[in-house]
Amino acid sequence: MNLTFFKRTSTLLTLASVAVIGSTLPASAENINSTSANQASSVTNLTANQLGQVSETPGTALTSASALTTELTQSQTTQIPSATQSEKVAQTIQPGRATRSGSSYIGVGGNIGLTGDTRLGEGSFAVISKIGLAQNLSARPAALVGDNTVFLVPLTVDFPQENLEITQVNVAPYIGGGVAISTGRDSTVGALISGGVDVPLSPQITATGGVNVSFIDKTDVGLLVGVGYNF
Repeated sequence: MNLTFFKRTSTLLTLASVAVIGSTLPASAENINSTSANQASSVTNLTANQLGQVSETPGTALTSASALTTELTQSQTTQIPSATQSEKVAQTIQPGRATRSGSSYIGVGGNIGLTGDTRLGEGSFAVISKIGLAQNLSARPAALVGDNTVFLVPLTVDFPQENLEITQVNVAPYIGGGVAISTGRDSTVGALISGGVDVPLSPQITATGGVNVSFIDKTDVGLLVGVGYNF
């Protein structure tokens, strides 16, 4: 009987142990799963916070690259006007260009002396020219050929062509000053005042007439009339 009681007691203890162990395992599994989930959630939240801080930080690589691109664009924009201004300055003076009064030309004419002792104050054959320099600026060198040849080198301001209502002819006035050089044994240099008009006759031909006043020894005045071939 004692043996039977002992077997029953052992059997009950075994069943009780199995029951206790079975009830403990699910709780442990639940605790482990809960701990893992909490850890994963913490890692996810930390990563999200770090990413947010990086995207909001003003010194990130993306922000730096954007600032660098903006600076390069502004630098290029600043340099382009400088290059354009340099080109305009280089193109301002172009010998032989057309001005607002018309084309440059070279031709022949005659000088009618009005007063004075030099060739400018006497009748003579003349070689004339107009060399455009800028939009409204020209050099008009001329040579009055004779015993004592006189060279006229005026720099003139050219005005736009205007239509004369009476004659229906386009004229382009000019006025300026320079130097007059008288050659010969008594070569002298004096101031020169020059003014006149250019009259375009065709795309190839321009007529011109003007008055030249020089101050060499005395006041010399001459009327210069000629025709030039445009180039």
